[in-house]
Amino acid sequence: MEPGASFDEVIAREGAALSRLAASYERDPALREDLFQEICLAVWRALRTYRGDSSVRTFVFRIAHNRAVSHVVKRAASKAQSLDALEAEPPSTGRSVEEHLDLTVRAERLQSAIAGLPLGLRQPVIMALEGFKAREIAEVLGISENAVSIRMTRARQVLKEALSVAGEGKP
Repeated sequence: MEPGASFDEVIAREGAALSRLAASYERDPALREDLFQEICLAVWRALRTYRGDSSVRTFVFRIAHNRAVSHVVKRAASKAQSLDALEAEPPSTGRSVEEHLDLTVRAERLQSAIAGLPLGLRQPVIMALEGFKAREIAEVLGISENAVSIRMTRARQVLKEALSVAGEGKP
């Protein structure tokens, strides 16, 4: 996309990823939806200022990142963070109930472990899971590519330890 990108096009292309980003910062479903709406509003407002210095995706995620960080800071100040459990839907694939349950538990453990990372380590992990390259993550976070690599290495170590302890040696 070029400068003057349509909000509808951006949301159609990046909406699911922005929703996942919001979910990585907020576990309470109602607050997560509020955060997603705040992100969309901020993107809508900012698209007029997009000049093409970076990709639209990077520009949008920089806005989303800033809005999510502001959300976390506000929530931390109020000490009202929620740890609501994720609700899994019944399996719709050919997997058995036991396989689905095992995958669901593992996904919940991973999401919980990622949510437990310090913000500085969580941010690049979330973006990497969304397919961003180190250069793009660095641009969004305003840090060097080397700093991204260091944070990713530290995050992997912390996640490996957290998942190993939580799963009795089974990450």
